Amino acid sequence: MNIGVLGTGMVGQSIAGKLAQLGHEVTIGTRNVAATAGETKPNPMGMPPFSAWHTANANVRLGTFAEAAAFGEILFNCTNGGGSLEALTQAGDLRLSGKILVDIANPLDFSKGMPPTLSVSNADSLGEKIQRAFPNLKVVKALNTMNAMLMTNPAVLNDGDHTLFVCGNDAAAKQRVADLLGTFGWRKENVLDLGDITNARGVEMILPLWIRLYGIFQSPMFQFKIVRPAQP
Repeated sequence: MNIGVLGTGMVGQSIAGKLAQLGHEVTIGTRNVAATAGETKPNPMGMPPFSAWHTANANVRLGTFAEAAAFGEILFNCTNGGGSLEALTQAGDLRLSGKILVDIANPLDFSKGMPPTLSVSNADSLGEKIQRAFPNLKVVKALNTMNAMLMTNPAVLNDGDHTLFVCGNDAAAKQRVADLLGTFGWRKENVLDLGDITNARGVEMILPLWIRLYGIFQSPMFQFKIVRPAQP
């Protein structure tokens, strides 16, 4: 399958690398191809420059947001949440129309330092803002409540027994995303469909708790597991 990944940071690299490893054709998109390809210094988080990752993943094509959106049958939004709408606008409505977008981004606002707040919450969410801005796009919120390593390799924690939240307005799109993520190692019984895209409010508002837990554990290698009520 042809898949487009928007965003070249840790999450974008993890998703693009996993998809390519699984045999998909992948284009990863960025705002400025020359600047991204020319990175030679670690980023502020200490990650190796994109150029080093791309050398090790040369089968992943690098292009603009527009090129990645045009290429992919399914798209992943791995951009910084504060820039997601701008990135999708650069991708272009016509290139997005009718496609599935797996929205991994979170609306984290670091303008007042740590810990970050949410730029949108309670009565709205980033997932909903994206869906409203691009009504012909099938937005599926998923994977936003965990570290990038767990997104693509759930088995490294508790043998993969933890919960993957998904939500979106299109049932067929959610099923297609769940099937694709199943190839990452996500078990069918651990995929929890929350309903329509308004439920992105809930999963995005988990992030302040996630950040506090990260501070306590001093590690991002944890996840949420929902223990369901017994069936009558």
